[in-house]
Amino acid sequence: MNNIKREDIELLAPAGNWDCLKAAVANGANAVFFGVEKFNARARADNFYMEELPEIMSFLHLYGVKGFLTFNILVFEDELKEAKQLINACIDAGVDAVIVQDLGLVKLIREISPDFPIHGSTQMTITSPEAVEFTKPYDIERVVLGRENSLKEIKTIGEKAKLPMEVFVHGALCVSYSGQCLTSEMWGGRSANRGECAQACRLPYDLIVDGERKEMGNIAYVLSPKDLAAIELVPELIEAGVTSFKIEGRLKQPEYVANVVSKYRAAIDRYFEGKEATPNAVEIRELQQSFSRGFTPGFLLGTNNKTLIDGSFPKSRGVFLGNVKKVTKNAILVEVNSPLKRGDGICFDAGDPTKKEEGGRVYDILTHGTKVEGEVEKGLYEIVMGRTDVNLSRIHVGDRVWKTNDPELNKRLRKTFETEKPYHTFPLAVHVSGKVGEALQTTWVDVNTNHAVAVPSEKPLEQAMKRPLTHETLHDQLGRLGGTVYHLEADRLTVDIEGDVIVPMSELNRIRREAVEQLVYLRTKPPVYKKNPVDVYTDVPQKQPVDQPLLTALCRSLEQIEAAAQTDVDMIYAEFEFVKQYPQAVEMAHRYGKKIALATMRIHMPDDNGVLALIAKSQPDAILVRNTGALYYYLSRRDQYNIPLIGDFALNIANHKTVDLFLSYGMERVTPSYDLNIQQMVDMLQKTDASKTELVIHQHMPMFHTEHCVYCTFLSEGTDYTNCGVPCETSRISLQDRVGFSHPVRVDTGCRNTVYNAIDQSGAEYLPEFKKLGVGSYRVEFLEEEPARVKEVINLYRKALRGEVSGTHVWKTLKATNQLGVTRGQLTK
Repeated sequence: MNNIKREDIELLAPAGNWDCLKAAVANGANAVFFGVEKFNARARADNFYMEELPEIMSFLHLYGVKGFLTFNILVFEDELKEAKQLINACIDAGVDAVIVQDLGLVKLIREISPDFPIHGSTQMTITSPEAVEFTKPYDIERVVLGRENSLKEIKTIGEKAKLPMEVFVHGALCVSYSGQCLTSEMWGGRSANRGECAQACRLPYDLIVDGERKEMGNIAYVLSPKDLAAIELVPELIEAGVTSFKIEGRLKQPEYVANVVSKYRAAIDRYFEGKEATPNAVEIRELQQSFSRGFTPGFLLGTNNKTLIDGSFPKSRGVFLGNVKKVTKNAILVEVNSPLKRGDGICFDAGDPTKKEEGGRVYDILTHGTKVEGEVEKGLYEIVMGRTDVNLSRIHVGDRVWKTNDPELNKRLRKTFETEKPYHTFPLAVHVSGKVGEALQTTWVDVNTNHAVAVPSEKPLEQAMKRPLTHETLHDQLGRLGGTVYHLEADRLTVDIEGDVIVPMSELNRIRREAVEQLVYLRTKPPVYKKNPVDVYTDVPQKQPVDQPLLTALCRSLEQIEAAAQTDVDMIYAEFEFVKQYPQAVEMAHRYGKKIALATMRIHMPDDNGVLALIAKSQPDAILVRNTGALYYYLSRRDQYNIPLIGDFALNIANHKTVDLFLSYGMERVTPSYDLNIQQMVDMLQKTDASKTELVIHQHMPMFHTEHCVYCTFLSEGTDYTNCGVPCETSRISLQDRVGFSHPVRVDTGCRNTVYNAIDQSGAEYLPEFKKLGVGSYRVEFLEEEPARVKEVINLYRKALRGEVSGTHVWKTLKATNQLGVTRGQLTK
């Protein structure tokens, strides 16, 4: 068991409001994560208010539960002062840690406080030991690993990086890597990196293979994963070195929180009690009832593209009941496979969730025309629905039936936290001593926290004529702790009294009340962190003039590289599906006298160092770095590979502090995040040395970036790259949305898929503004363009940079969308 103790394992629960917070505490969570009204990745949750922080932390600490504030979004330049205010409020309130995505915010927090705990969010896309190592100079206390890491990889990361690891064990799965999804903002103006995910992965798409629509039957939700449920893997997770079990769900109901927390609490406790940790069928069914799109272990057991996605529905279904066998005039005959009773909510699934589904409350259950009282478990039953609930003509033989609501279960779950009694009580140890003529001395120890207080009697003890003070009397009076968070066992009370003494019962009651009050104060007193006064803009650098900005081109094929090399472009980037072509790309660019940089993958897994070595051995003029794991790999091998490094958009740079952090590692230049609209970009460029930035001004926006392979799932009988037959080498897939646009799906060396926006976009309109701000480099990116188009695009942007044509002329000529980054915006200042 690796010498792991129960107290080493944290069960971490979500809370979107006070009821959820109480449900988490009542059902055994060791820690809770929550957000306030701004700056968190669940903007749609009820959330709390900054002024509530002291009350929240006092409540949690009363029960010995930790509270982590989610600050897991990108912070824009004009928000840094507000961000500082919130961090100061967290420090003052004694928040136990902040969960952070933005490395610029990490830098700001460390300027404010050297010892305030920081957790690296899953939005940081930390999936390798090297990515963990990169965080260590900032004293990040723990990291939340990507949901795509397997148990084997988690164990490797833990053994190599030796930092506490937090892993998601239950709840909704994003199809895209957290921190690397731009779809929601691209299509709906709501950024996932800003907590406003519009769930574009839950929409239906047609699969277009080599230009033809593939017939998929009732499979339309090709990017909508099932829900993660790792409750059966609790022993393996503990033994892999996971110290924090994280439950997703700040948008969920308090009953969900109560249900999931209690089930995982029981599974963890069973493991440490040496019992069978595997949950029983009832526990699994109740978990499904609270929320389930179907359960999957996700990537914990390794990649299996066949089990991640169902494809036939995108929303919670609850528990599968059975299939419709017959529809009569007043009832539906169903082969029931799971418990059902009157009052339960059910729905009838005809295989097309885009259409309205029939459903409602069960009014009666009959067998052979006779009413059944209570719950039925299995068998053929006639289900009578509420009079106006369903249209029976829309229900068909074969329809799947789901139990979507169980009022009795919800009532039972609510009872766990809707109570006036304390949720838990904690042991006290009390020592009483004294003799006639002196005050009674009482020492009270809160056993769990080791806090101790001494409360003497106000008057000296008197000689007892009858009924002297006994251990029994003292335990009876001092143990009256109902309504408090404490209890006193008889064997935890020690008495050392000389002779027969007496003390008024009212005095013992006062002593007890005062002791409890003091211990509660100590329990709820916020921890003290160091806090420095900070001006967020003291580190704004001097601007360097730019005489001639660079124009660079990112190519995704050798043909594009050859075309770009024949223009006056200053540098070429290569990003290929197969890195074995990289040496050829370098040779080709050098043949034309062009400098070339090779791009790393956006994700760095524990086994990916071979790819990074191959990139360096191809002897490029620079490396385009897309993740902190790759950055750490090259920085730690500077003696071996002294190749210039350029930071790309996937590093999520959104403010001057993040720019400064990456440049401090010797990067030549950095590319801002695509989350910035034009005003946010200008705000950031004004506060940084823009000569060290490279703006992407023409591209097909990469939207989803996912471990889930669409090619393997739908064009192969295999489950992963070892047995799929690599259909990506012979076919091209795109996903057609409801509007009719087909978005190309491309594969990288790690078999990860990127879904690109169908239409290319141009930021040429804003070139005059950027030139005034002294931007040092501009990039155009190609996806499937023919060589002639590559040359046309480069030549047009070169003319625009020289001022020979307007930005409007560029995007209109290219028929591109007039847009910078993922959101349309305008200059407002």
